[in-house]
Amino acid sequence: MARVTKIPQMLNFFIYISITLCCFTSLASANVDLDEDNWTQILEGEWMVEFYAPWCPACSALGPAWRELSNRATTKKMAMRTAAVDVTKSPGLSGRFVVTALPTIFHVKDGEFRQYKGPRDADSMETYVERARWRQAEPLPSWKAPHSFQMGVVAHFFKLSQALRSVHTMLMDTYGLPTWGSYLIFAIATIFIGAFLGLILVCVIDLLYPPRRAERVAVTRAEAEQRLKPDRDTRHSDDEQELINDDLLDDADNLNDSDEEKNSPSDTSEDDKDKNKPAEGAGDSKAKQEVRKRRPRKAD
Repeated sequence: MARVTKIPQMLNFFIYISITLCCFTSLASANVDLDEDNWTQILEGEWMVEFYAPWCPACSALGPAWRELSNRATTKKMAMRTAAVDVTKSPGLSGRFVVTALPTIFHVKDGEFRQYKGPRDADSMETYVERARWRQAEPLPSWKAPHSFQMGVVAHFFKLSQALRSVHTMLMDTYGLPTWGSYLIFAIATIFIGAFLGLILVCVIDLLYPPRRAERVAVTRAEAEQRLKPDRDTRHSDDEQELINDDLLDDADNLNDSDEEKNSPSDTSEDDKDKNKPAEGAGDSKAKQEVRKRRPRKAD
């Protein structure tokens, strides 16, 4: 009878042991949940990383295959480990990895990132890792690597956008603002923030590159007159040259008039006509002298 009573106790013991082993096995095979604080651990070793969202139907369909892959990696003691990222909790990581579709799977090997684009069943993903088929794909370039500086900046922008989305939801749900009211508040805040940042930028530029001021040189009156003297002399010489030119023109006009008077028909006429009309020739020459106009001279 004592042996019969010990049988249920032995069954209960085995049941408890089985449950404990299952719990430990499930914990060991569970994915590593990555976030903004612990994601850098995938830079060492070999990893398969899944990006998912709780509301994504395709992510729910991938769940059983992903858990199977994690269990196989544990039972076969593979060097590869699995991890998962909830993009609703870690939007910065989705921006850092430039995740545009869900679910997205990355293979990471010693800091080299490759996006897995094969079949999404446990056998295909296991073969991809064991037979090193990831070598056939080109890794992400250095400027696009998640641990680069520029992708870190992109991650901060994603986190900022998520924070603004949360504020927008709070304004509509908690305070009952309409959609256009929330947008108006964001627009006014953007204008003021942009003006403030522009002012800071101008101040920094003025501090680093101050504007050059024109240097004023003191000049005495005597030096100023001495500097202006060559200009005055030049103007005076130009005026004198113009006067000389005017005098030469006048002299040339007088010579031309005298030549015309000598060669006029009245001089080449017969002697009798010249003797009979001396007064008319004299009167014509005087008339020509009075009619002739001289060029006006410029005032000194």
